[in-house]
Amino acid sequence: MSRTSGSLLDTDAVIGCPHGGRVTTATTPSGEVRLAGAVVATAAHSYVVMGCPHTVDGVPMPCVTVRWTTTDSDGVTAGGVPVLLDTSSAQCFSAAFVPQGPPVVQAAQRRVTVR
Repeated sequence: MSRTSGSLLDTDAVIGCPHGGRVTTATTPSGEVRLAGAVVATAAHSYVVMGCPHTVDGVPMPCVTVRWTTTDSDGVTAGGVPVLLDTSSAQCFSAAFVPQGPPVVQAAQRRVTVR
């Protein structure tokens, strides 16, 4: 079994789209797990992008959502749902579901590292 390592993300993590928009958590499922008062980010959360300035040939095509790729095979879960790490794979999408590139997770103080 292969394991992924990285720092555990919480909903206060600073994440942006590749064009400078800000990624925020749109939903917080019930029964959340907290880390130093912040909700641990999981695959059950929905993520939206605000303020993306991306255009294609002068036509606005902003990132509007982020989808994270996680699996239970890494063995790190919160409430039975895979947690998100700063190394988790993800993709930003436009409203037409066009892939626009991976989100950028800013380096933060490491509170929990998963190995």
